[in-house]
Amino acid sequence: MRTMTTSFQQMVSRVPKDVMTEVDLSFAIADEINKLMLEKGLTKKQFADALGKKPSEVTKWLSGQHNFTIKTLAMLSSFFGKSLIVTPKNL
Repeated sequence: MRTMTTSFQQMVSRVPKDVMTEVDLSFAIADEINKLMLEKGLTKKQFADALGKKPSEVTKWLSGQHNFTIKTLAMLSSFFGKSLIVTPKNL
């Protein structure tokens, strides 16, 4: 087990910091969308219908691997009434 953990840690240490930051941000956004959906009591289908999207697109958003555009983030922020990303302007 120790060898597997060490090997995994070595692999992760080789990932560039910008890639790790991108992955962390992608999952943080997906987690926030999921949390907000749960707070509103929305299923994926209900959420997709409310936005005029397909449930498969919502599934991509929640996967943590979707590359969001500013336009999509703005639409989602407007829908939830809460910014999904924090900048100095909206702190």
